[in-house]
Amino acid sequence: MADGWNINTGEAVYRTRDSIKNLRIKVRIERLTSAAVISQHLQQKVLTQQNRGDIELETLSSQGHAGVNPEIEELVVGWLEKLFSQYEMELFQNEEVLQSPLDRQYHAEIKALNLAKGRRNRRIFTCSDYDRYTNSLPLKQLVVGPTLLAERMANVRHRRQDRHNMWSKLITWEPTEEFVRSCHVVNNAMQTMYINADLGPPGRLGDKNNEYVLVTIKTDENGTVIVKPDFNKDKEPYRIVTEGDKREVWCLTVENVSKSMKTEEKDKESNMYKDLYVRHKDYLNSLIGQDFEVLPVGTLRYLMNGEITTAKGFEYDNLYIHFFVELPNNWSSLRSQSLSGVTQACRTKTLGKDNVAFFSYPFNFEAFFMSEKENEGKHTVTCNTWRPLQSGTVSALRRFFIGGSPELEDHSYVRVPGTLKGERLSRFGFWTETTGSVAFTLHCIQQSRAFVDATLMKKRRQQVFDQLGGFSQQGAVCNILEAFQRARRKMQEARENLPRDLINTIKLDKNTSYF
Repeated sequence: MADGWNINTGEAVYRTRDSIKNLRIKVRIERLTSAAVISQHLQQKVLTQQNRGDIELETLSSQGHAGVNPEIEELVVGWLEKLFSQYEMELFQNEEVLQSPLDRQYHAEIKALNLAKGRRNRRIFTCSDYDRYTNSLPLKQLVVGPTLLAERMANVRHRRQDRHNMWSKLITWEPTEEFVRSCHVVNNAMQTMYINADLGPPGRLGDKNNEYVLVTIKTDENGTVIVKPDFNKDKEPYRIVTEGDKREVWCLTVENVSKSMKTEEKDKESNMYKDLYVRHKDYLNSLIGQDFEVLPVGTLRYLMNGEITTAKGFEYDNLYIHFFVELPNNWSSLRSQSLSGVTQACRTKTLGKDNVAFFSYPFNFEAFFMSEKENEGKHTVTCNTWRPLQSGTVSALRRFFIGGSPELEDHSYVRVPGTLKGERLSRFGFWTETTGSVAFTLHCIQQSRAFVDATLMKKRRQQVFDQLGGFSQQGAVCNILEAFQRARRKMQEARENLPRDLINTIKLDKNTSYF
């Protein structure tokens, strides 16, 4: 056993749908003394000289057996099961050191253990990341990285001490690729449990310098379980070498002894999940509904999902865009629909000769129009901009320092109004200056009743052709036309037999075709 060791002590990641409280881990530690190692070496040497018969094997075998297992401890530990060490047993018995409700709980549990038969562990003990004792362990035996909140708070304290450089530390104007990778990591909150052991000499337990971390288990709410080191399974045990003058060797075995579910329980759980998914699906269907929303005949619905991507060519920095959508004639929108918006302020970045502002500002709106055409697609539009110009040096200085340049009272004046009836638009003589350009990306979807009706008619026509498959195509067309004529004559006869007052109350749409 001393020659074959498992040297792969890295982390192992598992995924589970079971509750983490059902996790059970069996930990076994065994000390191999130096005398035991010498005894095993002598046994191997004697076995090579067995034919000579110079040394008897019985005496060595008995001595070696006495030294192989000087101390063994094996325990099954559950998730977040608390096992006190000898140091904790002595620490929490004193009421003066109690600082938190958890310390008082430990004090009561240790008091109950002393009144009972005592604890079932001698060397192996456990702790978790919320335990005060965990943070007091020596760094050479348990290295726990700071949490995300601790790192951020440390930076905050550092900024308070150095206020004259605060802005440069809050914002990184030119981030590197390594900085972007390190700052865009999804940090899932994980809970940690440690299984430790006191590997001190017999009779001298309780010294924190002799405590070592055996197993570390981490888990999150998504069912991820990280175990370090991994379960041995059929591999060799791990080796632990203590520090100090003696440098004793211990072997560690970690096994997953969680109770597996029976077939009946698995089937029951699977059926429960299926029933839950079906109920959730029915609930979503009840919110959405089964009916397809059909528009009135001849009405076109226009859906636009747009994005203000970039702006370039402007004179100053910190740009923002106030935009609005003006609907042409015969177009309408819902009253709750917002047809205007304001982007965020964006700083420009130099690309070549231009200063470009990347907005990436999404917007959408919905409009209706009476039309029978249907198409969809993506468009890229670039709008050139202008601004009112006031001549003079005073106006330029005012605009540079306090932004007092002329502005339009009505923003719709930037384009030709839809109410214009003439050929030319008078700008009332004020000067304008061309500024920059703004790029838009528009994804448009159109839905019309005419398109739906045409699709349905095509399907019905195909069904009729399929039913008349025994006839020729020309004969099938003739039969269809005759059937339509018969139905038309019957409808006309029925209309002639109806009373006149009833006929007057029925208003038929001119655009609706019934045959």
